[in-house]
Amino acid sequence: MIGRLSGLLAEKTPPQVLIDVGGVGYEVDVPMSTFFNLPALGERVTLLTHFVVREDAQVLFGFLTAPERATFRLLVKISGVGPRTALSILSGLSVTELAHAVSVQDGGRLVKVPGIGKKTAERLLLELKGKLGPDLSLPPSAPVSEAGTDIVQALVALGYSDREAQAALKALPKDVGVSEGIKLALKALNK
Repeated sequence: MIGRLSGLLAEKTPPQVLIDVGGVGYEVDVPMSTFFNLPALGERVTLLTHFVVREDAQVLFGFLTAPERATFRLLVKISGVGPRTALSILSGLSVTELAHAVSVQDGGRLVKVPGIGKKTAERLLLELKGKLGPDLSLPPSAPVSEAGTDIVQALVALGYSDREAQAALKALPKDVGVSEGIKLALKALNK
């Protein structure tokens, strides 16, 4: 329904912002990752939104990036995870950190988010496994070359899991080319 808002940032009161769009003020709830990257009051801002209609309220959730919104939408589809919990998860973890926690099945990292217990963390790990693309499943500190990204995408296209492709990539020399890297990775994976 409302997919994007673009206007002047009128108010910032965590976790909510007020965006003036042509004289109409929209209250938008945002994760802290978005909140801390907003411009100053009175400046122009564009947020991707997710509109939730409930029996007792209509709420707009806003995000600076498409991966944040896509992850939010994945989270709210999980049984027992509502929009507020999804917002809490994205406030406690970046999309990359969440993807890494899911790829290595690290429930301990998820339990540190307020409102997430052990059972919910296990459900999140199970439901999100394989749904947070290969480009997001690396730890945030791991730099990936363009060749590395191409190698991982090729291996995933050939039917290997993200985890297998990442493990094969780690075993390759740093300066390997794409075609040579794919050959070496396939040899390693076929052993």
